[in-house]
Amino acid sequence: MKATRDGYGEGLVEIGKINKDVVALDADLGASTKSFMFKKLFPERFFDFGIAEGAMVDAAAGFAYAGKLPYASSFAVFITGRAFEYIRQSVCYPSNKVFLCGSHSGISVGADGGSHQAIADIAIMRALPNMRVIVPADFNETKAAVIASLEWDGPTYLRTSRAKSKTVFSENTDFDFKAKLLRDGSDITLISCGLMTHIALEAADKLSGKGISCEVINLSTIKPIDESILESISKTKRVATLEEHSIIGGLGGTISELTSEKLPVKMLRIGIDDRFGQSGSSDELFRYYGLDSESVVLKIEKFMSG
Repeated sequence: MKATRDGYGEGLVEIGKINKDVVALDADLGASTKSFMFKKLFPERFFDFGIAEGAMVDAAAGFAYAGKLPYASSFAVFITGRAFEYIRQSVCYPSNKVFLCGSHSGISVGADGGSHQAIADIAIMRALPNMRVIVPADFNETKAAVIASLEWDGPTYLRTSRAKSKTVFSENTDFDFKAKLLRDGSDITLISCGLMTHIALEAADKLSGKGISCEVINLSTIKPIDESILESISKTKRVATLEEHSIIGGLGGTISELTSEKLPVKMLRIGIDDRFGQSGSSDELFRYYGLDSESVVLKIEKFMSG
């Protein structure tokens, strides 16, 4: 098991080897975001801005204007919160090719508590024009997304986690902006992202034993949305979204908007209700907020019987 933040660090090293124009920026958290992996090999292309996320983002935009390929990282709660205005004005408005990585997202940060747990970052970044938003399921998908990003234009926000997660995709996986069908089913479509993808698979196994057939889809690209998921939803006529984020504005909000316009169906949003996180271990918090597989099973059973 590895954390998705490690996938960012290793992917950053790989693209640093491929293209000498890649530069890495961090806000005094390189050891945590894993951008320090890049610093060890390419110290002359690494820039630490201290606790000045706005300055870091503005500098990243400047690097982009100069023809460089900037990858800027910090904790998700800081890079999307404290640096929002800079991202809006200097990155998204001119559609600069700037890659932003928000590490330590969600409640899986654990004991750092609600002040450091980003539970609205997907919603914040998704609302910005020109910004793509990616929430990979595991280490391998994260690394693949970073490597693939060399070929993309415009801004990107990548959400990574501190907690280690189970492997979903193989080492040689490629990244694209498509939904990935992980399991066929007929009764309900489970759409997940990030650490919740392996939870969705575990829940689907348990629900199968209870006579509920779940189709499981990993949707790492929250924006732009792959509308092919409508084919699965059309088949099962029910959908549940699973995310380590507020149910407002994240994956659940995205799917709700899509289905309300194109395919109205019965829907369940599984995530963090309208409240902040708190201190505790990752496992304790997942149970408390109803994001562990046992809680997910209970929620889906109740939803299916309603």
